[in-house]
Amino acid sequence: MKRYYAVALLAMLLAGVFAQAQAKSNSAQLMEFQQKVDGIFSPVFEPNKPGAAVLILKKGKKVFEQCYGVADMTTMEPVTPKTRFCIASVSKQFSAVAILQLVEKGLVKLSDPLSKFFPEFKADFFNRITLHHILSHTSGIPDARERSDRHFVLTATDVESCGYMKTLDHLNFEPGCGQYEYINPTFQLVYQIVERVTGKGFEQYMKKNIFNKAGMKGTCYFEDGRVIPDMAHGYTPDGDKGDYREFDYGEETFFATKADGGIYTSVTDFAKWEKALRDNKVWNEASKRMAYTPHVAIPKGANYGYQPYNSYGYGFFINQRPGHHRIVYHTGDNGGFTIYAGKAPDDDVVVLIFSTRDNIDRMGMAARVWDLLEEYHYM
Repeated sequence: MKRYYAVALLAMLLAGVFAQAQAKSNSAQLMEFQQKVDGIFSPVFEPNKPGAAVLILKKGKKVFEQCYGVADMTTMEPVTPKTRFCIASVSKQFSAVAILQLVEKGLVKLSDPLSKFFPEFKADFFNRITLHHILSHTSGIPDARERSDRHFVLTATDVESCGYMKTLDHLNFEPGCGQYEYINPTFQLVYQIVERVTGKGFEQYMKKNIFNKAGMKGTCYFEDGRVIPDMAHGYTPDGDKGDYREFDYGEETFFATKADGGIYTSVTDFAKWEKALRDNKVWNEASKRMAYTPHVAIPKGANYGYQPYNSYGYGFFINQRPGHHRIVYHTGDNGGFTIYAGKAPDDDVVVLIFSTRDNIDRMGMAARVWDLLEEYHYM
């Protein structure tokens, strides 16, 4: 009996030693991974220059979080995990989820034509263009927004920006024919669809059914005159001496629209969004599957979003390189803001790169991060 207890005690001691050694090994591996990730970003984002926030999650836990540079070049406020960036076209996924919620509630169908929601649109082809087409950039509707009026392009709202569709008389291609063209005005239509279907204001609906459900208390839409705490500004190079000038509302065109690109949020809040998507807090499993399903391949030479093996779902790009893990992501470009929000849903990994500069190699940096995640067996 004594021998039994001695053997058991020895086994427990050895297990403890092994666990400590394993923990040290894991800690050393994590530190090495973090140093390599930091090596991607720290040479790009200098102190006292427009900066970035980078966050990487594995199963909802942080494996890397670092902020670089400045959020506001006037006040010299540094970027922090709570800095709110304009996430630009990454906002489209929120609008897509709103439509999918309405589908779940039986209020709309993805096969519903736009003529159902916009009887003022005169052309017959709006009877053939459906919600499916506008969510997947396969509608054929051209971006024919008026650009000769400087005041209009700087201040136009979602409703004003889409006004040209009332008298639109041509398409770039037949809807649903397999062609892809990325345009913002079709996502701006979601603003009015939500309002006309629910009888609620777009922002009211989004706050109650999207942001609040996800726990995103630090997220809102941009509006001229609205005070946004911890707000970053976008910047673009000014000359060849390393200087930058502000480049967002008042400098960039169509910055005031909401449904296609108007959300301001932080990496901290966006992590809550990713958890809500993963855990089906804002949609059901069927909606998630439709959003992450490739509905159209993106050809080389496309006006936005081409990468080898890229497709578009509903508000998301899907990249499926042979021999690699599936990546679901979106990019955002508005003024000086350059945004990347990607995930490997099958591995529960999230990569967020939110930048206040428009002169970075976003996709190159993201690709290096994904390679490191594979190398260190996070995927």
